[in-house]
Amino acid sequence: MITGAKRTNKVQEYYFSQKLKAIEKMNCDGQKVINLGIGNPDLLPPREAVQELVNHMTIPNSHGYQSYKGIPSLRQGFADWYEKFFKVQIDPEKEILPLMGSKEGIMHISLAFLDEGDQVLIPNPGYPTYASVTKMLGAEAIEYRLKEENQWLPDFESLEKLNLDKVKIMWVNYPNMPTGKNACLELFQQLVDFGRKHQILIVNDNPYAFILNENPLSIFSIANAGEVCLELNSLSKSHNMAGFRVGMVAGSEEHINLILKMKSNMDSGMYKPLQLAAVKALNKAEDWYRSINEEYAKRRVVVHELFELLGAQFEKDQVGLFVWARIPEGFEDAYEFSDLILNEARVFITPGGIFGSEGENYCRISLCSPVNTLENAIKRIEESHVFVKL
Repeated sequence: MITGAKRTNKVQEYYFSQKLKAIEKMNCDGQKVINLGIGNPDLLPPREAVQELVNHMTIPNSHGYQSYKGIPSLRQGFADWYEKFFKVQIDPEKEILPLMGSKEGIMHISLAFLDEGDQVLIPNPGYPTYASVTKMLGAEAIEYRLKEENQWLPDFESLEKLNLDKVKIMWVNYPNMPTGKNACLELFQQLVDFGRKHQILIVNDNPYAFILNENPLSIFSIANAGEVCLELNSLSKSHNMAGFRVGMVAGSEEHINLILKMKSNMDSGMYKPLQLAAVKALNKAEDWYRSINEEYAKRRVVVHELFELLGAQFEKDQVGLFVWARIPEGFEDAYEFSDLILNEARVFITPGGIFGSEGENYCRISLCSPVNTLENAIKRIEESHVFVKL
């Protein structure tokens, strides 16, 4: 009998993969669920980027293998983007590595720096992939808790009490998903100091910097952060290009070369027309971000109304592509709360427990649905039996 590798027993099928199957069955049964769970941008990418993709798809030499490091104009485009909006200078030749999405980067970084038995600091709540990749590689995930009473920031006093001798990587994500907590220079300085003190690689996952945020920040705003830091970014959220799978990792030449060793053994370069399209997207001016944020701001108002209707509590200064809220009392956890709304009103919102135990009393709604869809969700809830059980 052929069996799977032991690592397959260390992770579970992604929650959204499982839930989407259930929602699909409900849709097939005629229930037509409104899915407010996943951060899958529904707005169009920049027109120039799409046109550049189309133009180069008809050129014969566009279809061959590409450099593992990405084309020079893409690396330069990322460097210019960081200098213009983050006020940070990064060497495009030595300190930037384009990726097929930042999710790929999580795997490559982990492969490059982790040996079996190493430890990794994982935020709770946080993006589940940090922990799943760590476990697949035979490293140990050590949770550090983010709490509402600490404004969803790391508790450095508690971290200092841990035995950090075996910790190689600390994953951070500011602006934060799922909590919507924004980045600040004070936090980044604390992280750089912590990483330098304990010789831990700090990796900031930064895809939400431009969404409903007037002050995008990079961890490289801190002097000499590259000695102990990497930063992931992508065009998925900032430019509505999630399906294009274009991202990057930035860091010191030494760190980037280690990641490139792993990446070069796992793919044969990114499709050139996609890279050229990304260059066009990176050249967009401030009015691009302003236009998409105007739409997200309208949607956020309606999401606030929806949460208020449900009796959930939330902070209005959140940034990013979601709204994070504490569920009303009377429920065992947010899974029960989410299932009630799904079963009674045919509206799906994400239970915060999928991001870790600190999210069990919270839920999340994506801003990736038009205003009329969000208003229809409110109408369904109002017309359902949800309030009988609240």
